[in-house]
Amino acid sequence: MSPLKALTMGSAAALALPIPHASAAPCTPTQSEASMSPAMPAILPLREQAVLRDRWLQQRFETVLPALMRENGIDMWILVAREYLEDPVMTTMLNATNLRARRRTILIFFDPGQGKPIERLVVSKHGMGDLYEPVWDMDKQPDQWARVRELVAARNPRKIALNTSSLTAFADGITHSQYTDLMAALTPAMRERIVPGYPLAIGWLETRTPQEMVRYAEAVRAAHAIIGEGFSAKVVKPGVTTNEDLVWWYRQRVNDLGFGSWFHPSVEVTRKGTPGVLREQAGVIQKGDMLRVDFGIVYLGFNTDTQHVAYVLRDGESDAPAGLRAGLLDSNCVQDAVTSEFRVGVTGNEVLNRARGKAIAQGLKPTIYSHPIGYHGHAAGSSIGLSEEQKFVPTGEYKLRPNIAWSIELKATRTVPEWGNQEVDFKSEEDAFFDGQTVRYIDGRQTRFHLIGAE
Repeated sequence: MSPLKALTMGSAAALALPIPHASAAPCTPTQSEASMSPAMPAILPLREQAVLRDRWLQQRFETVLPALMRENGIDMWILVAREYLEDPVMTTMLNATNLRARRRTILIFFDPGQGKPIERLVVSKHGMGDLYEPVWDMDKQPDQWARVRELVAARNPRKIALNTSSLTAFADGITHSQYTDLMAALTPAMRERIVPGYPLAIGWLETRTPQEMVRYAEAVRAAHAIIGEGFSAKVVKPGVTTNEDLVWWYRQRVNDLGFGSWFHPSVEVTRKGTPGVLREQAGVIQKGDMLRVDFGIVYLGFNTDTQHVAYVLRDGESDAPAGLRAGLLDSNCVQDAVTSEFRVGVTGNEVLNRARGKAIAQGLKPTIYSHPIGYHGHAAGSSIGLSEEQKFVPTGEYKLRPNIAWSIELKATRTVPEWGNQEVDFKSEEDAFFDGQTVRYIDGRQTRFHLIGAE
């Protein structure tokens, strides 16, 4: 597929911001945060969001869809879903006022060839606005499956893609009953033309357009703004606020602003003299604690996924201890090792192993578990490691493509001299965009601590 026009990310300029720490820096981050506490971007009313999302969908049908179908030599793609049990792909193809498939909704995409537009057909009692041509008249043909057979016969496709996959749920959206009913409706000759819809499903879900990325940047900026607000003396009162108080503050704040949540946030505490991390049992946040939030929002159908760290200043301190700052820089260096290995056509497993080798050669202790992000939080596309698997991931055999948003998620482990050489994990996660040539953080990345108590 020819790459879509790459987005020029202008909202986060490249900055060199060295951080002093206890030992020589193995790298200097080249793109820093846009702001630790950015202003909240304007949030569109729901009606304007709906207009925008339908416009994007129309554009995707005219650009992304034909490119994917022709690249993979598939001239018909059939998606079937019932209400409340939607195919993950179909969910992204509903118009903005159809929040669910109605009863049984069947979408058919057909490429007539010769450069003609892709036909977009909906076999459903209720239609789908102006995005699809309704092709089922129940008075003429009361049997929905028979109508599908008629449509397929009239177009005589060579390959019919269905979303069935044992590898990933993103390409496995047709349920067993709907699959068997469809097979029963098709003729034997039609059934012989069935092929997996995997490349279409993954390609559709993972690909971002330039128009989408402009607004995606606003979603990531909003997430950064909420994190910055929570990691402040306005919200956190050492000796009073618990980590669960902060978790629920984040969850409530997201709701109050009108965003969605795709997972419940978490706040873990790393404390001097306490091995590992404290989660539900952390209790009251204390001065000298390092906090990490794992946090995401949903806006305009897109998900964000961010992990930032904060330090609660002790009396007389103006910054985190040098050993903690060094650990944060280590995580930045692992980020650089990962993003430096992005190439169109390489697999996620290749990126994983090359990045690990590069980081280890710098004296770092990396664990890498990065993933695409977009319509879903842990989204369709190639995996670059898992927290429990640092050599090979089955979904990591999928090759990287251009115009994909990524969550660069990982950790670096380091001993902290000021904490008696306690071993500490420095976890980070930032959303980025790969245009096929370079990786850019959508709204910058964290290179210094949020400081609680410095206000």
